[in-house]
Amino acid sequence: MKLAKLLLCLMWLGPNSLTAQQAKVREVMSEDLSTISGKEGLMITVDYPPGASDPVHRHNTYGFIYVLEGSIVMQVRGGKETTLTAGQSFYEGPDDVHVIGRNASQTKPAKFVVFLVKDKGAPVFIPTK
Repeated sequence: MKLAKLLLCLMWLGPNSLTAQQAKVREVMSEDLSTISGKEGLMITVDYPPGASDPVHRHNTYGFIYVLEGSIVMQVRGGKETTLTAGQSFYEGPDDVHVIGRNASQTKPAKFVVFLVKDKGAPVFIPTK
């Protein structure tokens, strides 16, 4: 089950996930939320090499993002483009489409942690136009 979740996270990277400038996603933990029927929590870290970015996507989850190092640019459809630095956070709701997700720097890496509250067994990443 954990391997399947990790593979779903890696799908977030798109078809060019083997190139040097793609994000690296690592599962930190997964836990059933027994007091919230049908839900689970998933925590991942994302390492953005310099210049890395994500394709347009959605998660169908509640997503809480916290920047550990470097700076990242985030935007959901209809929202404002935001540049975040270490110690800052970002939220994505289950209906949001993530139109911008990238490292703000072409020369320095960035790293952030993501906590997702999602339906058990549901995909983490859904490509969207």
